[in-house]
Amino acid sequence: MDDHKLRELVEGVKDGAISRRAFMRRMAAVGVAAPFASQILAWNGVAMAQASLAYKPTKAGGGGPLKILLWQAPTLLNPHFASGTKDQIAGRIFFEPLAGWDKEGNLTPQLAAEVPTRANGGLSEDGKVVTWKLKQGVKWHDGKPFTADDVVFTWEYAADPATAAYTTGSYTNIKVEKVDDHTVKVIFKEPTPFWADPFVGVVGQILPKHHFGEYKGAKSREAPANLKPVGTGPYKFVDFKPGDILTGVRNEDYHVKNQPHFDTIEVKGGGDAVSAARAVLQTGEFDYAWNLQVEDEVLKRMETGGRGKVSAVPSGDIEFIILNTTDPWTEVDGERSSIKTKHPTLSDPKVRQAFNLLIDRDSIQKFIYGRGGTATASFVNEPKQFKSQKLKYEFNVDKANKILDDAGWKRGSDGIREKDGKKLKYVYQTSINAPRQKTQAIIKQAAQKAGIDLELKSVTASVFFSSDVANPDTYTKLYVDIEMYTTTQPQPDPERFLNQFVSWEIATKENKWLGRNVSRYSDPAADEAYKAAQKELDPAKRAALLIKVNEIFCEANVILPLLSRTRVAASASNLMHDHSGWDVDTWNVAAWYRS
Repeated sequence: MDDHKLRELVEGVKDGAISRRAFMRRMAAVGVAAPFASQILAWNGVAMAQASLAYKPTKAGGGGPLKILLWQAPTLLNPHFASGTKDQIAGRIFFEPLAGWDKEGNLTPQLAAEVPTRANGGLSEDGKVVTWKLKQGVKWHDGKPFTADDVVFTWEYAADPATAAYTTGSYTNIKVEKVDDHTVKVIFKEPTPFWADPFVGVVGQILPKHHFGEYKGAKSREAPANLKPVGTGPYKFVDFKPGDILTGVRNEDYHVKNQPHFDTIEVKGGGDAVSAARAVLQTGEFDYAWNLQVEDEVLKRMETGGRGKVSAVPSGDIEFIILNTTDPWTEVDGERSSIKTKHPTLSDPKVRQAFNLLIDRDSIQKFIYGRGGTATASFVNEPKQFKSQKLKYEFNVDKANKILDDAGWKRGSDGIREKDGKKLKYVYQTSINAPRQKTQAIIKQAAQKAGIDLELKSVTASVFFSSDVANPDTYTKLYVDIEMYTTTQPQPDPERFLNQFVSWEIATKENKWLGRNVSRYSDPAADEAYKAAQKELDPAKRAALLIKVNEIFCEANVILPLLSRTRVAASASNLMHDHSGWDVDTWNVAAWYRS
């Protein structure tokens, strides 16, 4: 679709000649997904759609307890340290961003009075300035007023390298100015096509300056509010036992009329995905269970009980494997998998190429995940215009064997290939979860046929996805040869998602292993394309640059995508919840109610 035709369609929506739904259908027909189509409308002054969940209760409270089960237990509540989705979900109960993402990819105001557009003066014509008007009358849980000072402070806090925040990449190259008590300006160095990153969604939750002000920088981990949050959210903190249970009580001064519906909230951690599904779908012990990475046939059987229902929404999440090109078994300056080291065998591109051919993605999808995922060779899959059409996958043990033969990797007497005294023996790690253990087994069997020996390691999910810097088994440490997990795409645009592939985000001891590039791999061409995409205003050119970043890592066979994941959850039959594939499950928990 050319620029002239696109402008005609946008003007049609503005004039009322074309419905928003019709515009979305026209965009989908040419490969532009709903989230990006919504951004096109917003940039041209068309208001975002209304919230995706119609709220029916006529008063706040009276709903009794809301019980959520996270089988990966939360371990911290500061959202700017939350590298694991479980911690992001828990923190969002108390803290809020200026805006969140609904399931259609629409920005929904939360602490903002409105979403910035060209029409309301929120977006500058040069693409460098975003003006946010803040909601008035909002109070922190301790009664103090929420103001622009808290927004500016959150930027200072997250941008400070000494804070070592997980969210730092969203705040380092911007400037934030207070205009008045209820208005802030976000100033970008370059024209920025995807401006809805700082203060939005997963990375955007606002911290109270009066509780965190003394703990910016090197003292960030000492703040009492890291574990006893004071936010603006629908529930106030009551108690937290890390790795076990979190409780909250209705915020009687919440800034949305008639919300929240529930009187108390409980987030219970532990167990596994199957037991979590059973606790909602069969026994009814809990109202909601997250991330049901359970074989689809098992879920279908559980649903027949009638107590609960399964919800599956599209997302950009990806189940993938990292092949570690650094040495996880040699310690340098107090850390393993240091960028100062090189893996003895996985640094060989031919070994990585062969390993990628040993993954039977179609069988993993068909026999394990079902509704939960679609086999893919691309790290980015949604929105569709950002998915590589060049990347393809293949399962071919014979071809893998030939590649290794030609590269000089010979089978020893034990059947394991070796060269120069180095064997193709690896530790392959993931979290404890039945589909993941079955995936490990499928890949191990194929690897054996190619002379590669895999030792399978499974880590308790609450440990694996923890942000505990002292634990050697967290996924960001990457203290193994091969690792597998799902990474979540936090917004309907892959720019932030792909900062996992830039050199300045490499996870290290210095940044407390909170850098988003867990693989440690880097390529100057990927860095260059990423930086160019950040300031490219032409949508097609920008998409091509982001696709290039994706392709560089996938073609290097450092990142091996397996499945494009849908987000699967279970809820009680009478629970009305707002499940978005572009934000955390609790992004709009204030609007949940029991019908």
